[in-house]
Amino acid sequence: MAVEHLKRAAKTPESEAATAQKVVAEMLAEIEREGEAAVRAYAEKLDKWTGEIVVTAEEVERRTRAIPDPVKRDIEFATAQVRRFALAQRESIREFAIELHPGVTAGQRLIPVNVAGCYVPTGRYAHIASAYMSVATAKAAGVPTVIACSTPYRGEGIHPQVLYAMKVAGADVIMTLGGVQAIATMAYGLFTGKPADIIVGPGNKFVAEAKRMLFGKVGIDVFAGPSEVAVIADDSADPHIVASDLVGQAEHGHESPAWLFTTSRPLAEAVMALVPRLIGELPPTARDAAGAAWRDYGEVIVCDTREEVARISDRYASEHLEVHARDLDWWLANLTTYGSLFLGEETTVAFGDKTSGPNHILPTKGAARYSGGLSVHKFMKTLTWQRMTREAAKQMALVTARISRLEGMEAHARTADERLAKYFPQERFDKGVPVTT
Repeated sequence: MAVEHLKRAAKTPESEAATAQKVVAEMLAEIEREGEAAVRAYAEKLDKWTGEIVVTAEEVERRTRAIPDPVKRDIEFATAQVRRFALAQRESIREFAIELHPGVTAGQRLIPVNVAGCYVPTGRYAHIASAYMSVATAKAAGVPTVIACSTPYRGEGIHPQVLYAMKVAGADVIMTLGGVQAIATMAYGLFTGKPADIIVGPGNKFVAEAKRMLFGKVGIDVFAGPSEVAVIADDSADPHIVASDLVGQAEHGHESPAWLFTTSRPLAEAVMALVPRLIGELPPTARDAAGAAWRDYGEVIVCDTREEVARISDRYASEHLEVHARDLDWWLANLTTYGSLFLGEETTVAFGDKTSGPNHILPTKGAARYSGGLSVHKFMKTLTWQRMTREAAKQMALVTARISRLEGMEAHARTADERLAKYFPQERFDKGVPVTT
C-alpha cells in the first residue's frame, strides 16, 4: 500500500521544548523559595499586573455587569452543555461492593479531590470556553474547592467574559494570574492556603512545562502541547469545508499542527490550494498564527486505502480528529487513538471547542496513545476498601503466608500468622517454609 506525503512538517512541537524547560525550572525554584513575593514580582514583570491577586465577589460583579445579556446567555448555554455531559460521565461509573469469596467483601468508592486548580489562558485570544470546560467539570465531579486563574487582559484584570464564565461555572476562588506563576501558585497553595490536588487547563509551552515538572507533587489533566487537528477525508468530502477546518485550528498558534489524511489525491491538491487563500483572508492576529502553523507544521498524506488512513491517523494520535468520509460507523469502530472524534461534516472541532458538551481539554503530542482528555473522572479518586469475617481471614491468611514466603518476605507472612494464631489457636496450618536469610 502506498503512502505519499504531499506536504511534510518542517518542525515538530519538540523543537521548541528546551528553552521552556530551562525558564520554567528557574521560575518554579524561585517561587517555591520566595513564595507570594516571587509570584507578585513575576506578575508585574511578565504581565504588568500590580493589582490584587484574589478577585473578590464584588469585583467579579463590577467587572461583568456591563456584559450584554445575549453574551451572558451564550456563555450560560455552553456551560450548561458541558455540565450536563460531565454529569452523565459521573453517572457512567458507580460505587459497588462485591463478595469475592465467602466472608470477603470488597468495594469501590468514588471520592472527588478536595482542591482543583483550573488554568484559563488569555493571550492571543480570550479563552472563554476553557473557563467552563475546566471549572464546570470539576464542580460536576463534586470538588469542594475550585480555584481558577487567568492572565490579566490589557492591564484591566481578567477578561470580563472569562470572569463571567468562571462565575457561571462555579469557581470558588478566582485569581488574576497567568503563566508559570499561576501554575506554581495553585500547586503550592499561595494566597489561599489550599494547595491544589490536581491542576488542569490548556496553556502555552511554558504552562505545559510547569505542569509537567510539578506532576507528582500535584496531579495534572494531560501532558499538553500546542493544539492539533487532523482531518480524514475521502473523495466525498467538501474541499472548502476541509480546508476551513484545518485553518480553524491552525489559528490557535504558530506551533499548532494541522494534518490531512486522505484517499483522494484530487481532494488533497484542492485543499492545499485553498488553505493559503483562507489564511490570507483572516484578520492579522489569526493570519500570522495560522500562516506559521501551516507553513511549519502542516502535513498532507495520501493513502491507497481507508485501512492505511486509519493506521496513519492512529500513529499521529491527533488531539482533534475529524472524519469527512463515507461509512462513519466504520471509522468510529476502527479508529482507536485520538483526543476527541468529530464524525461527519455536520460537526467540527470548533463546536467541541466552544459549545457541544464533550470537554475540549485534550491530549496532544501523542498522549492520546495512553490518555483521554479532561473528564469528570480526572477529578475523582477511585478508592477501594475491603472487609472480611474471621473465617474468611483463615483462607486469605494461609495463601498470603505461603506466597509471602515464596517471595522471601517473612514480615508479610507473619502478619498472616498472627491472625491465624489469634483466631484459630487450636488449629495447625501449612504456612509455608519460613524465610531464614
